[in-house]
Amino acid sequence: MVNTVHKFGGSSLSTSERYQHVAKIIIANSQAGDCVVVSAAGKTTDTLVKLWQSYLQKDSQALNDILLLLHNQQKGLIDPLLHGDIKHETLQQLDNELLIINQHISQKKLSEAALLAHGELWSARLLAAYLQTLAIPAHALDARTLFTLSDGQLLTQKNIQQTGQYILAEKINVVTGFIAANVQGETVTFGRNGSDYSASLLAYYCHANSVSIWTDTQGVFSTDPRKVKQAIKYSKVCRGQAHLLALLGNPVLHAKTLSPLKNTDIKLAVRSSFDIEATPTEVVKEGYTKQKRFITTLTNVDLLRVEGLHSKEVAHVSQLIQQSLHHFNQHGETYIIVPAHYTHQVVSYFAGRANISESNLNGCALVASESEALQLCTQAQELLNQQRIEPRFIHQGGSYAIILTEQVIDSDVLSELHERLINKGQELAIIIAGLGNVGEVFINQLSNQINRLAQHFDVKLVGLLRSKTMLFNASGVCLDTWQKQYKSEAAPYKTADLLEQIKALDYDHKVVIDITASHSFSQLYLQFSQLNCHLISANKYAGTAATPWYNTLRNHLAERNLHWRYNASVGAGLPINFALADLQNSGDEVIKIEGVFSGTLSWLCSRYDGSVAFSELLFNAQKMGITEPDPREDLSGRDMQRKLLILARELGIELDLADISLSPLMPQALTSGSWDDFIDNKQLLDSFISEQADLAEQNNAVLRYTGVLEVIEGKVVAQVGINFVAKGHALANLTPGDNIFVINSQFYKDNALVIQGPGAGTQVTAAGIHSDLFWLVQALK
Repeated sequence: MVNTVHKFGGSSLSTSERYQHVAKIIIANSQAGDCVVVSAAGKTTDTLVKLWQSYLQKDSQALNDILLLLHNQQKGLIDPLLHGDIKHETLQQLDNELLIINQHISQKKLSEAALLAHGELWSARLLAAYLQTLAIPAHALDARTLFTLSDGQLLTQKNIQQTGQYILAEKINVVTGFIAANVQGETVTFGRNGSDYSASLLAYYCHANSVSIWTDTQGVFSTDPRKVKQAIKYSKVCRGQAHLLALLGNPVLHAKTLSPLKNTDIKLAVRSSFDIEATPTEVVKEGYTKQKRFITTLTNVDLLRVEGLHSKEVAHVSQLIQQSLHHFNQHGETYIIVPAHYTHQVVSYFAGRANISESNLNGCALVASESEALQLCTQAQELLNQQRIEPRFIHQGGSYAIILTEQVIDSDVLSELHERLINKGQELAIIIAGLGNVGEVFINQLSNQINRLAQHFDVKLVGLLRSKTMLFNASGVCLDTWQKQYKSEAAPYKTADLLEQIKALDYDHKVVIDITASHSFSQLYLQFSQLNCHLISANKYAGTAATPWYNTLRNHLAERNLHWRYNASVGAGLPINFALADLQNSGDEVIKIEGVFSGTLSWLCSRYDGSVAFSELLFNAQKMGITEPDPREDLSGRDMQRKLLILARELGIELDLADISLSPLMPQALTSGSWDDFIDNKQLLDSFISEQADLAEQNNAVLRYTGVLEVIEGKVVAQVGINFVAKGHALANLTPGDNIFVINSQFYKDNALVIQGPGAGTQVTAAGIHSDLFWLVQALK
């Protein structure tokens, strides 16, 4: 069973010391049955290319000099690494192969592909032999026995069979990169840097779990880190952008590397063989990371216009010059960008169908999301104009842009472009659970909020959740079309799926906004905190959970410096939580909170004057949509009980629900049974309320349903239930539907602080959530 395929490039094997380092990496990161794909060591392929060019030029002296150079290069690697018989055998094989090359030169039988294959053969043989000297079971494999092509097409079933036959489960399999064979047994190559492609092909054929591309860089950067010190290393890059970067000349991955991984779960990581402690860059499937911004430079290229071009021809000419090529359409014409030193070969290949449109060009390419690429292209042109660099050709292709100029984009200009176009403010990913009335209003208000926050934060809505279906897009859900997108793209999910998606988000900050009334969803808050998510809740369940669980959540959040805001869980959009926090921050001490915290019960009690039966008011409220589906949930008082507990905990008072006495706004006999049973016995409710109202009137008071939290000589009294409120009191003059909070503190002992306003409604509740989101961004900023 192949777990991992490792690939090491030429720079990773450039010296004997590098071979030793690579061996340590293999030992630490591999198990029996794994594969190691290798490129030619150092500049070996370049030397072999010079040998081929000298052969074509019939330069005998150069041929002899280069053959000697190859011998000395390889011997310089072998001598420090091998000893005894294995060293003798390896040197003998090298001498024999160089002798055969010399014979083929003399006989004019030299083949370019077979010649270039020697670099990988020598690397694989030497690394396998060195691993054997370290008592690591290893053997070298020639990929020409594994990969077969017919007319340029891989024979997948045959190759799967061959890899199953030759890959040994009990050894480390050191495989040559870059090369394969056709059905005639002749050598073919995958192009320069083609060993990446060999590794991903091998992983696909062997059903490996992952591929690790070990390079001389720490991963995939926003631009060349050798030219721009502020280059950003990305922890995750989507496959589509990685492929596009390869076509545009970014050398980190070969353009074909990702094609075998399509529709598979094989993981791909780019890692540094020079700094093994550095975190890798994962190249992940679309949707598992947001679109990034990149800028890569183009130097000494020509722009060719080609008639009747098709994609197979691009593949063939890329194979011919051993170089990935990018082609595109503009204004009905088809263009290819070609390195200038290959232009003659490419023009010859197309036999009169290709013409040079622009020559001796430099410039840059920008890669970003489709929503950003056009704007970035415009900004880049403006900046280049400021630097007196005039573009000669511009192409904007959806998710990328190419700007070709006469002048070379030097490090200073590239740094300026990077600073202006690539570096962004901190990024915040939003996941919203609950798409009902409040959720819908919140999302529809989100565009304006994002614009307000844009100066300091790049905010994106990445996830939308209902109880059973989920839409997740790491690059951002379009706020203008989110409902259509949800309808067409949302899929069933389980908790593990949601957590995996959140874990994969590579944003500076993440926030889960809970606009559900789900107890089970609130129980995920601990797991969200472990994934470094901030929390905003309109849901009351987490804030009123059992004290041990609640304290554990609070501790988890504090340890990770995460924020939890829940302003909309009490009082909808009223700033009650902010007010309590401000009082305490100012040194005040709250000694009593009394109020009506339910918009439904506020409306019912304020409307009731005895002229209409209370049950009729209740049924009217139900029709208006201001009660729960079963209005007894409102009459039970449990909602207000939870809100009072949240307020108590906001003051640092440790209570549980059971510590708050509760008397419902209905007779006990009506709390059980069905809703139809309730309707049949509604006279019990009417009699109960009438009696309570009469008692209130006898005391020159009005009937209200209130919550009270009071600290008396260090003892906490908390209760929710029917209250007779004096007619002159603030609670007595409550506007139907409003919430009211009457706060007494050391500063407001004799003249209470009163906060009153709508306690329900989609607009105000959504506004309360937005207030929490704005507060969160300010705190993070």
